[in-house]
Amino acid sequence: MKKSTGALLLLAMLAGCVSDDGGGSTSAPAVGSASDLSQFQGARAGQAEMGIQNLGYEAVRTQGLTTWWFNRSTGACAQIVTSNGRYSSVTMLPSGDC
Repeated sequence: MKKSTGALLLLAMLAGCVSDDGGGSTSAPAVGSASDLSQFQGARAGQAEMGIQNLGYEAVRTQGLTTWWFNRSTGACAQIVTSNGRYSSVTMLPSGDC
């Protein structure tokens, strides 16, 4: 719980640090930006899911233990694989992959 709370706090602090690189909405968000979910890797899936939803993401597709999350307001897309109740892999993808 402590790790996921820290990750949420870090994401909240980074929200003001997002910059527009002019790359458009088809590229993956910059690592460390408010749209980047990679800090959720290793988090307990049940606890982190609410944090991801609070950041504006919604699950748009599921295949086995893999879920694709999309943030309609930012165009950010993430592929999250769950293993043993934790997010074992968090990959930010171009918006078109969602």
